[in-house]
Amino acid sequence: MPRSPSSSAQAARQALADQLREIRSEAGLTAKALAAGAGWDRTKVSHIEHARRSPSAEDIRTWCRVCGVDDQAGDLVALLRTAEGMWVEWRRMERAGLKRAQESVLPLFERTRVFRSYSSWLLPGLLQTEDYTRAVLRAVRRRRGLIDDVEAAIAVRMERKQLLQRPGRTFAFLIEESVLRTGVGGMDVMRDQLVHLAEAASRPSVSLGIVPMRPDREIRPVEDFWIYDGEQVSVELVSGYLTIINPREIAMYGQVFGSLADKAVHGARARRLLQNAVEYLDDEK
Repeated sequence: MPRSPSSSAQAARQALADQLREIRSEAGLTAKALAAGAGWDRTKVSHIEHARRSPSAEDIRTWCRVCGVDDQAGDLVALLRTAEGMWVEWRRMERAGLKRAQESVLPLFERTRVFRSYSSWLLPGLLQTEDYTRAVLRAVRRRRGLIDDVEAAIAVRMERKQLLQRPGRTFAFLIEESVLRTGVGGMDVMRDQLVHLAEAASRPSVSLGIVPMRPDREIRPVEDFWIYDGEQVSVELVSGYLTIINPREIAMYGQVFGSLADKAVHGARARRLLQNAVEYLDDEK
């Protein structure tokens, strides 16, 4: 699997490598003997054990067979899948279409009770109108050369928005003011989106903070991220989708979220910025 920018993914790869090395050692085999028994080049074992090369599921089954522990192969393959899932390139995540990609995160959203989201470029999906989502997903489909299942993907996204109405969940959204001024879908789409954003922010379970544009900012993350129950972070990067479960890294994102929340405006001041953005669009017509 490709190396990711997260120590969570690297730690998962290393944990798998350590278990494979332990199995070989307990079987009384040298790396050379294991490679010979598997029919591999002798360097392959060393590369796998030092997490410089990711084994395939078949490699793991072969490893366990040569070491006489076939019964452990299933658990180790599951560990491999977990490590692979922490870093997924967009082309892999979306190869079956945007609808499947939208569906893949539904279980995570369903089990989460406390959501924290920071957005520096686009509005979060849970706050998007149908037309705004359509504009975003159409642009993604064109840019990445995907199959055209945009309308099906929109339906999944709109269904996911129902979470905002379910009891027992809280949502804290932080949005850069520049997001309110960045056109997606045209003037009419953006105006309707801003009105919808104000309505969504009025829900008791929703907290909306807008980080004002100013020249003396000290903290500005380059990526959008979500924090789920303080147990997992999802980050959207240019090349792929990153899942973080390392407590130290999660704490870092939590600290950044808190710092940005301190700089954001809420309530009446946030509504004023929204109204200013709407008036700007009206003036530009």
